Amino acid sequence: MNKAKRGLFNFLLGTIACVLLIGLSTAPSFSRSAQPTQVQAPINQHLMTDLQAAESVLIAQGMSTSSMQLYAAILTKNSVVASTPSTFATGVAGAALVGDRLVVRGDFGQLSSALRDYATDPLNPPNPNITSAVHIHRGEPNQNGPFQYALTVTLNDTGMGGRFAGEYTLTAEQLQALSEGKLYVDIHTKQNRAGELRGIFRPL
Repeated sequence: MNKAKRGLFNFLLGTIACVLLIGLSTAPSFSRSAQPTQVQAPINQHLMTDLQAAESVLIAQGMSTSSMQLYAAILTKNSVVASTPSTFATGVAGAALVGDRLVVRGDFGQLSSALRDYATDPLNPPNPNITSAVHIHRGEPNQNGPFQYALTVTLNDTGMGGRFAGEYTLTAEQLQALSEGKLYVDIHTKQNRAGELRGIFRPL
């Protein structure tokens, strides 16, 4: 990534972080007395890493960066619908889109409990496509929408954090939802089965 592009990324990510600081203000990973720039820095670092990882996948597949659109999602407890869970967890996701091909990379930490296990705690009726506790859904920002995709999760040593990834070919309906801010990522845990973190993909 050249210097000009990196500078633009940092500016855009900083703007997103500032707008969404309220949702992250209760996270213990950031000091309660921290200034906005102190909170913004780790968000930018994680998000930049996720965006670069997503972009690299498409470049490796021969996709052109000239038509690439980047998206970012800041996952917070305050975005969960319908009630705000009790948690100090935080998360971010970056996504790159070329045509109808979407690559997602993200990370999270400090969950309140282990991820929900849909093999032992399934939906009713069960959905065999839900293979992890980190999902992409389609829906309005203030509503819970239908499940779209499960993301592959790699936990860290604590089991309360880790990374997630996915690569998808979007339908026309999903592409429209993405452009309208109606695709979101959510994370489900044993303590917060309906959702502990949620974040909407926003274009950069």
